[in-house]
Amino acid sequence: MRRIKQIYRTGSRHWVGDGFWVQPLFSHMGEDRGTDPFLMLDYAAPHEFAPNETRPPRGVGAHPHKGFETVTIAYHGEVAHRDSAGGGGVIREGDVQWMTAGRGIVHEEFHSEAFSRRGGLFEMVQLWVNLPAAFKHTPPRYQHLAKEQIPIVPLAGGAGHLRLIAGEYGGVSGAAETFTPINVWDVQIHAGQTADLAVPSGHRLLMVVLRGQVRFSETDTAEAGQLAVFEDGGDTVSIHAGSGDVKILLLSGEPINEAVAAYGPFVMNTSEEIRQALNDFKHGRFGSIDAHQAV
Repeated sequence: MRRIKQIYRTGSRHWVGDGFWVQPLFSHMGEDRGTDPFLMLDYAAPHEFAPNETRPPRGVGAHPHKGFETVTIAYHGEVAHRDSAGGGGVIREGDVQWMTAGRGIVHEEFHSEAFSRRGGLFEMVQLWVNLPAAFKHTPPRYQHLAKEQIPIVPLAGGAGHLRLIAGEYGGVSGAAETFTPINVWDVQIHAGQTADLAVPSGHRLLMVVLRGQVRFSETDTAEAGQLAVFEDGGDTVSIHAGSGDVKILLLSGEPINEAVAAYGPFVMNTSEEIRQALNDFKHGRFGSIDAHQAV
């Protein structure tokens, strides 16, 4: 049975652009919380946006990435995406965007026109997933995972269910294609119920509590907005929901165990590779976003 290593609270909220009010839960740029192969997670906790019909959509303008993947999970609200590799679309409630930056990409993310007009509740997660050295120069790729494409697996005893964004559970494969073995699951457990989940013993394991209060392995309690990092080893984790339903984002993966050199939106293995990434971006080698590209 997996045991808790430590439970962390969210950091202070800050704006990313003018459309994403986020709480950081972990980052490769700060304290090492043993999250390899996951680099960073920002949680845009539920926030109500007023209708915005007279100004440009809120969000983040064109900016680069290299050496890793960004995963955007939309729980409420909508985001429109465009990138220099020709990828794009609207990420609606329940959808997931999985963008491989690889050798270099430029992208932008704004509230969709429809969401901007009507306003409403906005809640999202952005996760950065590292790429091993062998794939840091892979061509950019965009996976739009519509809500309907993401398998839902019921948990034993009617305890709840999980959505398989990536990875595998009970013989069912997740929607995303990944470069290394990882699991990204939305887990929902009904009030008062317990679920024992099988997780590979060689995976690092962490969970973000999004709703409710939960007890892990009969010992440690966490609540909404907290990150639970588990000890290595063991192929099962026990999750008990308190008096209300619980929603958790479960992340597990085989550690890459390579050096991490990072500068802003670039994550490589050496400082020399970071300098090269800066030079490549400066000289336009990541491409640009077509002003007429449809969303």
